[in-house]
Amino acid sequence: MANPYLPAPSVGAPAPAAGQLLPMFSTFVHPSAAQRVCNVLASTYLSEGKLVQEFEARLSAELGMRHPAALNSGTSALHLALEVAGIGAGDEVILAPQTFIASALTVVQVGARPVFADIQYDTGNIDPADIEHRITPRTKAIMAVHWGGYPCDLTEIQAIADRHGLVVIEDAAHSPGATYQGQAIGSISDFTCFSFQAIKHLTTGDGGALCARSPELAREVFRRRWFGIDRASSPVNELGEREYDLTDVGYKYHLSDYAAALGLANLDGFAGRMTARRARVQQYRDGLRRVPGLTHFVHQPDRESAHWLFGFHVENRLGFIRALRARGVAASVVHDGIDHNALFGGKRPDLTRQRHFDETQIHIPLHDALTAEQAAYIVDIIKQGW
Repeated sequence: MANPYLPAPSVGAPAPAAGQLLPMFSTFVHPSAAQRVCNVLASTYLSEGKLVQEFEARLSAELGMRHPAALNSGTSALHLALEVAGIGAGDEVILAPQTFIASALTVVQVGARPVFADIQYDTGNIDPADIEHRITPRTKAIMAVHWGGYPCDLTEIQAIADRHGLVVIEDAAHSPGATYQGQAIGSISDFTCFSFQAIKHLTTGDGGALCARSPELAREVFRRRWFGIDRASSPVNELGEREYDLTDVGYKYHLSDYAAALGLANLDGFAGRMTARRARVQQYRDGLRRVPGLTHFVHQPDRESAHWLFGFHVENRLGFIRALRARGVAASVVHDGIDHNALFGGKRPDLTRQRHFDETQIHIPLHDALTAEQAAYIVDIIKQGW
């Protein structure tokens, strides 16, 4: 049966029109989104309200997220997680450099220091075997970035955290809908941070969510996302003033109702779109088996990736990019290791697998608008060589 939320498939596998590229990413907007957002605009209630609460309830019910607090960005989610975890000046957070700068930037923002561990070359995720010897008395947390939507080795990471009394923060910006050992990402660790930025699986235009496993910490998240004011316990008095007494710093990180309206629309059919995305991934994997000069990333059977990216390693990467571009297909590196930034201490030569990953990783188009015929065309031109 055709998926009503995806474009109709084309006939055959035609090359893109001259001068056009099949893009790496494409923003999905559900057909009902315009009316939902118009209804919010017509109501003139634009800030956080009932639609944000409805969005959070559906994130929990449909994607398995635990105590999700909808926020204005995934970066805000990372920062708020660090703040609620009590991480501050002089502390250290261990993470992989295979990520976007936001992961480490929020560590610096709270006054802590990012400490980079090496990655697994065949996944792009942090290598648990390289974490423990980087722990010092100042280490307070491990940030596990699920690269491309593929879950990290959370059992091993949690065991290390338990031995040393550390907090685990999952950077799940790429991972709504992913699972690890049968559990939804967003329900496992102390904190899990999601992004709903424009080209992510589920967009609110820009936005995010922070899940806290503990109900007590979840209450702190909800309080501190809005200036540190507990709305439920701060009634409006007869003069029209909300009664509260701030005890610590809070932030203006809440999502708005008009953004939530877009998110609610885009949740419709999400499972079907994920099924279609996984079908494209399997099509790529089947079609690109045993291609000389191409090595696939590893996927373990105990977890299901959200497949935000489809990446692998190639020889002669620049030649690969040029060959695909000449045939109308975009291919791109998605983030070199961020440790090269002076703010984070500069490139670390001891991260040998990260350095190797920097030299060979590549990604090809994967998004909701990608048809089976387009994927077949991409497979065909890769098999022609580069």
